[in-house]
Amino acid sequence: MASAKLDWGKYADEQEKLSAKVSNLNIEKQPTENTPTSEDSKSDNGTDEHIPPAEQSLLQKIIRIGLVETTKDPEILRKDPASPLYSVKSFEALHLKPALLKGVYAMGFNAPSKIQETALPTLLADPPQNMIAQSQSGTGKTAAFVLAMLSRVDTTKNYPQVLCLSPTYELAIQTGEVAAKMSAFCNEIKIKYAVRGEEISRGSKITEHIIIGTPGKVLDWAIKFKFFDLSKISVFVLDEADVMIATQGHQDQCIRIHKQLERTCQMMFFSATYESEVMKFAEIIVNNPLIIRLLKEEESLDNIKQYYVKCKGLDEKYTAITNIYGVITIGQAIIFCHTRKTANWLAENMTKDGHAVAVLSGELTVEQRISVLDRFRAGLEKVLITTNVLARGIDVEQVTIVVNFDLPMDQNRQADCETYLHRIGRTGRFGKSGIAINLVDSPHAMEICRDIEKHFGKKIHYLDAEDADEIEKIGA
Repeated sequence: MASAKLDWGKYADEQEKLSAKVSNLNIEKQPTENTPTSEDSKSDNGTDEHIPPAEQSLLQKIIRIGLVETTKDPEILRKDPASPLYSVKSFEALHLKPALLKGVYAMGFNAPSKIQETALPTLLADPPQNMIAQSQSGTGKTAAFVLAMLSRVDTTKNYPQVLCLSPTYELAIQTGEVAAKMSAFCNEIKIKYAVRGEEISRGSKITEHIIIGTPGKVLDWAIKFKFFDLSKISVFVLDEADVMIATQGHQDQCIRIHKQLERTCQMMFFSATYESEVMKFAEIIVNNPLIIRLLKEEESLDNIKQYYVKCKGLDEKYTAITNIYGVITIGQAIIFCHTRKTANWLAENMTKDGHAVAVLSGELTVEQRISVLDRFRAGLEKVLITTNVLARGIDVEQVTIVVNFDLPMDQNRQADCETYLHRIGRTGRFGKSGIAINLVDSPHAMEICRDIEKHFGKKIHYLDAEDADEIEKIGA
């Protein structure tokens, strides 16, 4: 790209809106004396940027357009090793209702993912079998259990038969959206949300077939107000089980709901992690389950070209970024800052210079984070400036460059190699090559850069950000 400004000129309208949005997000306009310095990074280690597990999970779901590519085969544990286990390579092999199959294909699913090809035949089998499935976000878990939920509905019975619990309002809505899309051609299947803001008149009875909601609301509706009968539920799905455990009160609420279910009710338990706390919880909820685990793909630096740029301070860091953007062709970029103050300062300056940028930090509400991520994923902003809220689990296929405006440090100001891997692992995905650029502004930052290089055994090459020819070579 000859000039980043020129290329983004067509987004003039979007930049107008962005300026308004930047104001709305309370980006503080710092006076000159409050411009962030390296000392800010030293005093603020970013610990306030840790966000609740439910929000982290939600952001992962929102940002992903396609499935995470997995090379590993699922690990399967069952009590009876002699019992047959089937897997399928096509959705047709599941013998779904034609209208449901049409919905699956309309969503862009061509063939089952690794977790789906193993889980779905068991989830759809008769007699129904219980399951615990664990795999990272983006591997197709939600589509698997939603397909099973829709398949189990008997539309001749006008009462709730399927109950799906999520830890938060936003995650319940996400699941409901998948269910609505998948059942787009099954007009007779009715879905009801049991979440905040949904109210029912006293004495009413729910006639929808599927309830998707949060534990507290479901408990009130079923036990306190008797809007539906838990003993008639034939499929019980617990989604985001690891998040549920981390959310105060949800464990007890889930167990109280579970106690009202018939023993014949099919239990489906889905989680991104497989820690002992998750399994203790699962053993209370799920009787004699088939357990499927899909281990997470190991992040690698193999496809990523790593560079460092020497800078004397904040202004030189900024100049380095603008020089790089002016020379190499970039799809989209993520810039990691150590503090909110630095992120906001950088966003203001880049916006003033005509760059279409989005800011994501811990001070935003869930709704604001969703809005920022949606716009970035849609390509309305080419640059996402963020603190560590985005260090893990976010995949955007178009991201070709990651910049560490500040190198990641732990509480002791030592190199945080794990965060570095998660950060620059945002690029070089899907077999493509990516670029990671580290801005080094002090002897201490140089030391951290060297420690990271030694830890991974991968060379971090020097880049002169003032040499246009050198910059051009890295983007080739």
